[in-house]
Amino acid sequence: MALLYRAEIQPTKLELIDSWLPTRSWYQGPAEPGVRRVAACRFDDPDGEVGVETILVQAGDGPVLHVPLTYRGAPLAGGEPWLVGTTEHSVLGRRWVYDATGDPVYLQALATAILTGGGEADEFVDVDGRQEKRAPAMSLHGSGAPGTAVPAVGAIEQTADGDPTRITTATAQLVVHRVLGSAGSGGFTLTGAWDGGSPTTLAEATLR
Repeated sequence: MALLYRAEIQPTKLELIDSWLPTRSWYQGPAEPGVRRVAACRFDDPDGEVGVETILVQAGDGPVLHVPLTYRGAPLAGGEPWLVGTTEHSVLGRRWVYDATGDPVYLQALATAILTGGGEADEFVDVDGRQEKRAPAMSLHGSGAPGTAVPAVGAIEQTADGDPTRITTATAQLVVHRVLGSAGSGGFTLTGAWDGGSPTTLAEATLR
């Protein structure tokens, strides 16, 4: 499950994304994006330490862009190339926000969802000490089967930040598509696939 808080966040996630997007080679849009959120949902961190969010945004009438983020209470060792920025959370304090394709917690969650046929985390909002469940704004679905063994993804060995972004670790190869096309009325679903061979070789994780 993902536990969320009603909190003030400065700067906001969208403000951080606005500053970061124009630095990406795959970004398509105006120099000052002014992004709006299209949809979002969460993965679960089994240790409960890292926030993992898949966000879809759009700048003007440009294509929908896939921006997965992780939120940490301390800097990620070696994570400087993927740092989007820092923000002040009125409940959790300072948070370090990363492009999730450089965060091992996100990569493990993505691999697990793909191989086991998993999906998004249940979301609960803390309201005066009570946990109220809310429906996520999009769905995540892997193509694998429950009970499939999931290897430890491990440290990143190589990454190519483009569309798609390609990440290689000692045990996995993941592909994350960034530019998704136009926003439709039917919503978005994350679909994952692997090559049918060894489950330690992962193929595409694509938002459709």
